[in-house]
Amino acid sequence: MSPYTVKRRASALLIASACTFSLASCSDSASMSEVDMDTDTETPGEVGPVDPGTLSSTAGVLCDYMDTTFNASASVNAESTSSWTCTDTTRELVANGLPDHDVGEFPNPGNPNTIAAHEVSASYTLAPTASTVATTLGGPRGATGYVLNGVKIDAGTGGSCDDSGTNCDLGDNTGNWNIEALSQSSFNFGVDDNNAHVQPDGQYHYHGMPEGFVTLRGGNSTTMTLIGWAADGFPIYARYGYTVADDASSVLKEITGSYGFVDTISENRPSTDIYPLGTFNQDWEYKEGEGDLDECNGRYGVTPEFPGGIYHYYATDTYPFLQRCVKGEVNAAGGMPPGGGPAQDGASLDGPRVDRS
Repeated sequence: MSPYTVKRRASALLIASACTFSLASCSDSASMSEVDMDTDTETPGEVGPVDPGTLSSTAGVLCDYMDTTFNASASVNAESTSSWTCTDTTRELVANGLPDHDVGEFPNPGNPNTIAAHEVSASYTLAPTASTVATTLGGPRGATGYVLNGVKIDAGTGGSCDDSGTNCDLGDNTGNWNIEALSQSSFNFGVDDNNAHVQPDGQYHYHGMPEGFVTLRGGNSTTMTLIGWAADGFPIYARYGYTVADDASSVLKEITGSYGFVDTISENRPSTDIYPLGTFNQDWEYKEGEGDLDECNGRYGVTPEFPGGIYHYYATDTYPFLQRCVKGEVNAAGGMPPGGGPAQDGASLDGPRVDRS
């Protein structure tokens, strides 16, 4: 089995290809799953597995990140602002949600929404705590994290199909089969070359590798590139990491996720002749050891900013592309809005319907 890999896209194009479907929707599911974590303690300056409940510290790292950039892309034509500051205990984000890099054309045939500024704020701990559970976020459950430019990470969608596959709706997640944004070609969610698109309220957000921002940060195969912070306070890196997680002298390589196609296809699934494996979220399962990362697209190891080691996430070119769960503890301010939060993408909104009967 070869996991579907999204073709790396150029990051500097102003116009995305015309698309044919969609109000993009973000997952509103939330679940808790038990995970195993080693119980060896970490000695300062050394790298080792983290005990559940063990605190890390991100204090002093990018606590003064501020950016104001006029985005001349035709779909933005406005100033992008983002500010990350730190108190004694928290990392604070204030932004206007506009990307600071070239974007595709919005609205487009696949995504009828216009990019608009909106108030973005988040408060993440400077002392992220390892947990024994993986907490699924996204959609109404809250962002899994933010890129440094203040743009939200939300890899799942709210589109779905019924068991027959004849009734699919990219703005309705009530079907049993949740449609993926990137690992399929049956539906087009109108994403641009940054693997991003726009929600009905104007929020531009990422479903996969934020190519334009990675380029702005100088991301390449010779360096690890910190691109954002997850809702639990742990850092997020793009694409490359050390071959040996705890050895900063080891060669950098392209990090891969550890998901593959399910071994057993449900008899209730829409036909694979119409929708190949990879079309739906339920087509994928975590397979420990198949890639470099855990089920939340993270691992423990050293990074340039944390030479003593820290748990961290990756944006990858393989499924799930961006983390859809977090392994650290989260709170309402940092990741899980009370009451489920507002509808995201097409969730709870009317979206385009695809009838294949």
